[in-house]
Amino acid sequence: MKIKLIQEFKEFAVKGNMIDIAIGVIIGAAFNKVVDVLVKEIFLPPLSFLTNGINWENKKIVLRESVTVEGVTHPEEIAIGYGKLLEASVDFLIIGFTVFLVVKLMNSIRKKAEDPKNQTVTTPKNIELLSKITELLEKQVQLLERKNRKPD
Repeated sequence: MKIKLIQEFKEFAVKGNMIDIAIGVIIGAAFNKVVDVLVKEIFLPPLSFLTNGINWENKKIVLRESVTVEGVTHPEEIAIGYGKLLEASVDFLIIGFTVFLVVKLMNSIRKKAEDPKNQTVTTPKNIELLSKITELLEKQVQLLERKNRKPD
């Protein structure tokens, strides 16, 4: 059982899945930093300007205030921090829209690459071969149809 698990892990690592996952995690972490800066430094300042300098990150609804008596705080403040939700929502919208654009671009490039008639993009060999096989089969069907037609 243990040896089989190790063997499966080796196959997984050798096939490149592990490397693909690692690359995805690294790019995701870097992308997260870019989005974080984009939201905090680009989108939230104009929003704060439009709302008379309100810092949205620290906005909250206080349900119970804390009371300080002789330097001791009794009880802790209880608050709903909706500002962080707003910031996270903006992050989500930016990430979602960016991923949508990247996927749309990749699909467009893939569609062009898989079209054997499109000469502007190099078509992968497997697509070229399948296209040639399809053309040959279509010609063969046409020849057979002509041969099998009965004269009227």
